[in-house]
Amino acid sequence: MATAPRLRQHVQTVTARNLAGLVLDLDRVDFIDSTGLGVMVGAAKRMRMIDGGFRIVCSQKHLNDLFRLTRLNEVFDLYESLEEALTSVEGVTVDGAGNPKEAST
Repeated sequence: MATAPRLRQHVQTVTARNLAGLVLDLDRVDFIDSTGLGVMVGAAKRMRMIDGGFRIVCSQKHLNDLFRLTRLNEVFDLYESLEEALTSVEGVTVDGAGNPKEAST
């Protein structure tokens, strides 16, 4: 619960910049409560309001089970890896080390 307010603030900062997308990497997260889920739902709504994408990296079984149980897997775009999530963002490519870079035109 201590990190949910920080995440909410970060989402507000990101959406104020009108970025094309936001990727939330949960691979180091052990536990998500209803507050955290609410922040993620709010992030998805905010990104939709600015026509941005919201992707979640989640490869942990217990967190994927939580998303399925709450049916949020039907709301969020869930990815197994950061690279997979980043390459799904239009205009972004990933180099051989898995680092994002803007696609050349």
